Amino acid sequence: MGERKILFTDLDGTLLSDDKTISEKNVKAVKEALNQGHYITVATGRAVESARHVVRKLGLTLPGCYVIAYNGAVIYDSASDRILMEKKIPMQYVQHLIEKADEAGIYIQAYSNRHVLTRVHTKELSYYCKKTKMPYKIVPSVLDALTEETNKVLLIELDDKKKLERFQKENLSWSEDKLSSFFSCDEYLEYCPLDTTKGAAISYLCNFLNIPIKNTIAVGDERNDIPMLEAAQFGIAVKNAKEEVKRAAELVTENDNNHDAIAEIIEKYIL
Repeated sequence: MGERKILFTDLDGTLLSDDKTISEKNVKAVKEALNQGHYITVATGRAVESARHVVRKLGLTLPGCYVIAYNGAVIYDSASDRILMEKKIPMQYVQHLIEKADEAGIYIQAYSNRHVLTRVHTKELSYYCKKTKMPYKIVPSVLDALTEETNKVLLIELDDKKKLERFQKENLSWSEDKLSSFFSCDEYLEYCPLDTTKGAAISYLCNFLNIPIKNTIAVGDERNDIPMLEAAQFGIAVKNAKEEVKRAAELVTENDNNHDAIAEIIEKYIL
């Protein structure tokens, strides 16, 4: 066997088809890579609980399977079902974001170990939970409901992307030395612990597994994937990726997420 490689793949819009399933061809390619001793890491903005649900369903719980969740705030070993590393957001920052989101009229949620925590049931909550299969709790106070610090705070706006862009810009002077903020899609503005990105998580996991960066490949479709594509030795955008992601990548796949893009990458660059 040659040197072990590690593939970091985004989940939604990359490994998963638009209907949130994984194709048989992708499954077969992933299993063949694992059988040959390579590593597969799912890198997602999703919560650990949501990512855990997906990787179990996909059978990605074999030795060599890892998850980067909350955009890098948590690294999880899905084979041994344990968290290797996590970062959290101080409570006072959560409180500040809730107050500012209320002023701006934007839906906001935080996370406990297994639930989305929010104060009102809205179309944004329904949209999010349908996509992620996350359970939720409606609570009088998100801060009171948090028994420990959260890994991420998420603002959702389904109708007006510019509303989120204004929020990020107006709060940048406050947040830039406290939290990382970025878009994972047009509808989601994410706030994570400072210096949290999928790219930083790549460095941590490679160090943990003693894998040189030269043996890393990363693939994604959205803006929050760009740090990962830049951190890996070889950054690839799927055909359906946003244009700015394609510009950050070294190459673009011939196939999109609905037509086995991950199998294409594994066959060409890992096997």
